Amino acid sequence: MRALPPEERLAYGIQLPVQSQSTIYAEPWEAGAGPEDLAEVARAADRAGFAYVAACDHVAIPRRLAPAMSTVWYDPVATLAFLAGVTERVRLLSHVAVVGLRHPLLTAKQYATLDHLSGGRLILGVGAGHVREEFEALGVDFAHRGAVLDESIDALRKALGPEEFPEHHGKLYDFEGLGQRPRPAQSRVPVWVGGSSPAAVRRAALKGDGWLPQGDPRDRLPAQIERIRRLRAEAGIEGPFSVGAIAEPLYVGTPTWDVGRRTLSGSPDELAESLRAYRAMGVDQIQVRFRSRGRTELIDQISAFGADIGPHL
Repeated sequence: MRALPPEERLAYGIQLPVQSQSTIYAEPWEAGAGPEDLAEVARAADRAGFAYVAACDHVAIPRRLAPAMSTVWYDPVATLAFLAGVTERVRLLSHVAVVGLRHPLLTAKQYATLDHLSGGRLILGVGAGHVREEFEALGVDFAHRGAVLDESIDALRKALGPEEFPEHHGKLYDFEGLGQRPRPAQSRVPVWVGGSSPAAVRRAALKGDGWLPQGDPRDRLPAQIERIRRLRAEAGIEGPFSVGAIAEPLYVGTPTWDVGRRTLSGSPDELAESLRAYRAMGVDQIQVRFRSRGRTELIDQISAFGADIGPHL
């Protein structure tokens, strides 16, 4: 199964509402929403031709960060498995799983099962994490989380590969002779690496099948993309690689309420023209988020985007 549409198209996916409610991006209506709202939005994205729906990962939020981040963070494996059952074709992305918080065999068991049950729709997005208290509570070295992630990716490549008895021997993890079934439905689960620091970009280039930037504005993307290309060329790495971007907040049409000065709004033709600039700079997929005052308005926005903008990307 392809992770994305053919290269000549700019694919589009969505970080789902409700499942994570940071004050940076959550809309007020999400506080009172629940599973049915989440399912209906995922179904709308599936119908509208979105390449993926995404869910975040945090185990627990410390009190010092709770006012900004909130404590609403659904488990990504449980959430994506739930959504796999109510959708048909849309890919299921963890954006991002902090895989260093868990042993690779545990992570592999969860995500291999998800891929198996969904018929091969998983994209495993991974990141280093940033909440010190989570690492400390789970007994993981926060200061060296980059090195932990590096080896976790290597171990997961083995544990999510075709072998029933995967084998990995590293500094942090060592396993062999331990069988895990079911295997993933995909012969190779795509691993997209998140983050925009120099270390994260290098990790994406050298270890990933794709890059998930952490909110780089348009003017920063070309240099980041060029660095990824250079690093891969210098390392002799070939094969498909998906470059991502997080688009500005969107509103299809002319809003009758204050959607914020950063929000792109206007006619479908105007929005399509603006978003095509991402493809011109080398982006393969954009993650979109729509301003909305409720589930119905959000679904209307998703449907309008899929019908009137997506085909022109």
